Amino acid sequence: MPLVFSARDSEVRVGNDLIEGVRGIEYRSTRDRREVTAIGSDERIAVYYGARSVTGRLRVASTAVVLDSLLTTPAEFQVVATLRHGGAQRTVAFDECWLESKQVALAEGGHSETVYQFSATRVREEDSKV
Repeated sequence: MPLVFSARDSEVRVGNDLIEGVRGIEYRSTRDRREVTAIGSDERIAVYYGARSVTGRLRVASTAVVLDSLLTTPAEFQVVATLRHGGAQRTVAFDECWLESKQVALAEGGHSETVYQFSATRVREEDSKV
């Protein structure tokens, strides 16, 4: 049965700081991949993999002071998202992160929203019961 995590019950931390107003978190983990073909053939005979790349985006209502400071004074940090639903919990940890960009949007009749994009050396996921 699939787990549907609740944004209301979940939290995101940068280092030890709880990030208030998180609207969403998304990430992508990809591996460099090359295909090997035989001489004289158009069919693949093997695949080999290389480096892994992890990028993430954290969407926050208004702004996050701790992330703004990392854009001003670059430093390595860790992002830990604790996703919850009922008694189930998944911890997603991004190690050795660097902030890459910040994008701010403000629409009429709404509030500002900031998207922070980061890269990470690795992402780890762990499921547990609360």
